[in-house]
Amino acid sequence: MYDAIFVLGPQGSGKGTQAKLLADKLRFFFWDTGAVLRRNANVATASGERAGDILKTGRLFTDEELLSVVRQELMRLPREQGVVFDGIPRRVGQAEFLLGLLREQGKTRFATFFLDIPAEESRKRLLLRAEKEGRSDDTRGAIGRRLADYEANTVPMLPFLREHTEFFEVDGTPSIQEVEAHIAQALGIS
Repeated sequence: MYDAIFVLGPQGSGKGTQAKLLADKLRFFFWDTGAVLRRNANVATASGERAGDILKTGRLFTDEELLSVVRQELMRLPREQGVVFDGIPRRVGQAEFLLGLLREQGKTRFATFFLDIPAEESRKRLLLRAEKEGRSDDTRGAIGRRLADYEANTVPMLPFLREHTEFFEVDGTPSIQEVEAHIAQALGIS
């Protein structure tokens, strides 16, 4: 089995849903980056700013700020605790840092599940989510910017993870249950 599993994909691919289902199934810590940052609102980042102040302003965390919070949160987990990550890493520098930090903690077996969906399917799902949930961050313009950021930063990181983790590419277009079954099959679990 693995010490840490990364669940990645474009916005709307279901990565958060699948990461949570997998963490529950394996009894791993579920790393939801947004929840971790909110929980660590009083933690001072590498820049000296509190994480909560950054969240309130709506500006994005720099890699240094984000990774200082990541380091502190991971240090709280028991060494033997497995982790399923959702929302991180998003860039090569984050991936390098995160794998190094996990290795420092004695975690050496890593897997990545990349949930692949076409850009048009991603847009369609995000617009539907905005309609259902009333999410203000899922406007056409915001979706376009987020998908462009994903293409510019996350896609170039995938070869790094292919090289340094066991990498599974999963079609993210079927139902939640079908994708969950494909992931379980790849891990040899039910």
